[in-house]
Amino acid sequence: MEIALEQASAGELKHVRAEVCSLVRDAVEAGASIGFVPPLADDVVDGWVGRVIGDVERGERIVVLARDSNGVLGMVQLALVPWPNGTHRAEVQKLIVHSAARRRGLGTQLMNAIEATAREHGRTLLVLDTITASEADPLYRGLGYMEAGEIPDYAGMPDGVLAPTTVFYKHL
Repeated sequence: MEIALEQASAGELKHVRAEVCSLVRDAVEAGASIGFVPPLADDVVDGWVGRVIGDVERGERIVVLARDSNGVLGMVQLALVPWPNGTHRAEVQKLIVHSAARRRGLGTQLMNAIEATAREHGRTLLVLDTITASEADPLYRGLGYMEAGEIPDYAGMPDGVLAPTTVFYKHL
């Protein structure tokens, strides 16, 4: 099955809104620490997707979707720093791959796509964070991200336990 990676417009995100909500729900239910905790109410995730769409409309965020003939399989976002002293940098956020599509290189493909997009927008420094020693940690290190440091008790896991987070950066 062929997977397409594409930067999504606000209109496209509106069209696949339910699929993006389902992707987020799948990630949270699988234990991902992506800002939400279960039980995840429909209005909470839908409201968040609405804010993402608004950010895309305003040019503050870029979303790359991975899709196949069945729908959205993954997503990654780039939050663009708008400040005059920060237009060279951006934050990679919400790398999510559906649980049924994991371990096939899709996370790497999404990261490569968002890095190319960052370059197209003149961004030369990317930052991101992830739960220390999470499944994503070796992915980011393997893609050349450097550890800046660790913050203890930074993120609440879906079960409510506080976990350390590692901050990474990469010069493009």
